Amino acid sequence: MPTAAAPAPAEASTVPVRQTPKRARRVNWGLVQTIGGVAVLAMLVWRLGSGPFLAGLRLIDGWAVGAALSVGGATIVACAWRWRIVARGLGLRLSLWTATAELYRACLINSTLPSGVLGDVDRAVGHGRAEGDVSRGIRAVVWERSAGQVVQIALALTLLWVLPSPVRPFVPRIAAVAGLVALTVVVLALVAGRRGPQWWRGAIRTVRTDVREVLLARRIWPGVVFFSVVAVGGHLVTFLVAARTAGLTVPATQLLPLTLLALLAMGIPANIGGFGPREGVAAWAFAAAGLTAAQGVATATVYGVLVLVASLPGVAVLLFRRRTVAS
Repeated sequence: MPTAAAPAPAEASTVPVRQTPKRARRVNWGLVQTIGGVAVLAMLVWRLGSGPFLAGLRLIDGWAVGAALSVGGATIVACAWRWRIVARGLGLRLSLWTATAELYRACLINSTLPSGVLGDVDRAVGHGRAEGDVSRGIRAVVWERSAGQVVQIALALTLLWVLPSPVRPFVPRIAAVAGLVALTVVVLALVAGRRGPQWWRGAIRTVRTDVREVLLARRIWPGVVFFSVVAVGGHLVTFLVAARTAGLTVPATQLLPLTLLALLAMGIPANIGGFGPREGVAAWAFAAAGLTAAQGVATATVYGVLVLVASLPGVAVLLFRRRTVAS
């Protein structure tokens, strides 16, 4: 019986095999921000030594701690009111008690972890999940923080222009540039909202609706501005307490512009729990104002510690939440 012929080997396919593209490497911005904060602190230690940092820590006393807890508490309550107003404007429920507790916890996380915004991300997502709408929860925190930043920048530019400071001659130019940048961003967003991809147009429509119907609504913006001013005032008072604790006896009118510059530097996304650019700008501003860079670093260091002290009630919130989840 004849055997069956073996099948002929299949010819190699001439169709090119599509290779799976390699994943693009994502930039770890958290690591970049941490490295930036470490670099600023390392440069300050190299130029000034560790003395100003250690001197600032040694000078903190019971009076400074008490002032930090009281002023910090008032500041957090003001921010909680602002968050509550914005959240309710977006249709979310948020009691003042819950907002205050969550802000204490967020401030504690921001003061102890890199980048300085992880606590805000946590409260935004947590509130959104509790209300069944994470998107609105995130938007509420983004708008609350953004409104506070806008008010702080406006106040800073106004006071820096009125009071003598190292940057006073440049304030009109800075304001003009900031206005031009803001106008450019708005125009580009509007153009992209009409001609961009569908998802981008949807995002622009959402932003436009939030700004028009929430932030600029008559029942919302006065409260947002008022509590933002109160919060900025709390930060300024805490910084002045830090300056007095660090041994500075110059008038408050001379310290106020330097304080504003240091607080604005805290918005730079390159820090370790708030430390980094704040100390660098304080060193420059104090030296430019006729004081010393070491005094600026010591004051900014004391301020950072006092902010951490003011957020310590957040430990109780963390423990309570952990106990609640465990049960």
